[in-house]
Amino acid sequence: MTSRSSIKAHVTHARILEAARRELGRDPDSSLGDIAEAAGVARHTIYGHFAGRAAVVDDLVADAGEAVRRASAAVARAPTQDPVTALARFVLTLWPVGDRYRTLITLAHRDLGPDRVGRLLGPARDTVAGILTRGRHQGVFHTVVPPYPLGRALEAHLLALLDSVDSGLWTDDGTAAATAALITAGVSSDLATATVQHLRVDTGQPQSSR
Repeated sequence: MTSRSSIKAHVTHARILEAARRELGRDPDSSLGDIAEAAGVARHTIYGHFAGRAAVVDDLVADAGEAVRRASAAVARAPTQDPVTALARFVLTLWPVGDRYRTLITLAHRDLGPDRVGRLLGPARDTVAGILTRGRHQGVFHTVVPPYPLGRALEAHLLALLDSVDSGLWTDDGTAAATAALITAGVSSDLATATVQHLRVDTGQPQSSR
């Protein structure tokens, strides 16, 4: 049976991580002292849960990686669909994950390194490559760029859009990002727009007016 103290420790751990996500998103140079203040705990309390700042980042990466895996699996479990719809669904599903963990976009270049970023984004990259491969074989993605390079280009494109959201240059709920991803993959603007709008209606999600 879970003790009251272990439940309290779990809650505190989660609160520290949430504060770290916010603070590191505000300022990638945020210290453990800044994170402790934002979490409403003493600095020594953080050391009761984490060995240091690197360990906090490690846990954030683990949380983000699990969220990416769950989202990618949800797309893979969706009913059989044409590649255009599948790519749009993928972006709409991953957008909230990227929005929540966009802190790691900055940290990726500072704290993680390319190998860890590759492991973090691996499931998403594999899912996109599979969709693009099917779409290329079916002739619905009109591009001369092979699936894996195109997937990385789409990744960079979406990360840039998330960075624009983070810096306040733009706002989007994923609708415009999904439409842009389809157009980048070689889908006509009309089909891209109609596909994303259909998915929004089909899933009961409101369309962005921004």
